[in-house]
Amino acid sequence: MVVAGGPGHRIGGAKAVVELNRRPLITYPIDAVWRALGNVAIVAKVDTQLPNVPGVAVWIEPDEPRHPLVGIVHALGLAEGRPVLVCAADMPFVTPQVIDRIARADPGHGCAVVASGQGELQPLLACYHHGALEPLTELLSGSLGPMRDAVAALSPALYEIEDPDVLFNVNSPSDLLQAAAMIDRRRARRR
Repeated sequence: MVVAGGPGHRIGGAKAVVELNRRPLITYPIDAVWRALGNVAIVAKVDTQLPNVPGVAVWIEPDEPRHPLVGIVHALGLAEGRPVLVCAADMPFVTPQVIDRIARADPGHGCAVVASGQGELQPLLACYHHGALEPLTELLSGSLGPMRDAVAALSPALYEIEDPDVLFNVNSPSDLLQAAAMIDRRRARRR
């Protein structure tokens, strides 16, 4: 699933439809997840502005609270015991290969496999197994802190990402400009 329930305040709102090289930002991770797993859904609030993406289901999460855990818990509840691969809507450089590896990685004794870059958890690029549903639901009923702290409490298996571009996320207008420049550099290298 691609998580798109955030309000996008830092980028000026409607993050999913912000264009990066004439494409809605959310279409980059949607394409990567689809190519890796053959299926993708968007999890968003009812008021989230989304582009038209044919063939992609939209799961509407509860309105409150506004926290990324809401979408993950909602998706785990709908998944009927199956693991849920989660990718943030603002990650234009995530690859199908990384998605596939995280989805297939063994969580060991934990209930999640979470991407990590330079030792820092990236909980919105992860595969959550059914065992995460109960502890994450309990966290939602309390005071919600940072997403990284909540997910660290699950003692997840970590999947180290070597390429820092994969974990780049677009949160502000300057990030959008940087992502466009990164795309241009990649195109120039291929020529």
